[in-house]
Amino acid sequence: MDAQSYVGLFNDENGGMTHLGQIVKDAWVFSLIPESEDCARWNASQMQMLYEKVHAAWERYGHLPSRLPEELRQRHKRIHEEAIARAKANGWDPELGDDD
Repeated sequence: MDAQSYVGLFNDENGGMTHLGQIVKDAWVFSLIPESEDCARWNASQMQMLYEKVHAAWERYGHLPSRLPEELRQRHKRIHEEAIARAKANGWDPELGDDD
């Protein structure tokens, strides 16, 4: 994200496997935004507000996918599996490098 806005999940580096990408995907899980919204051109304030909503939604479940009710767990699994497949198809390597 530059000083002005977020590039959006689908234009994010590493196929959206970033902290901001995680916020967007988790917002989809909790239906805070529609899955068609990738937050492209959202400013830092908008992303911060979304983060706070996502954080509050996760608190009920101890921030653990295993504690989600079945419907949310399945949505989480689908969204994240699709994101990982997209990222890998675009060259993302999940292995940590020496600098990570």
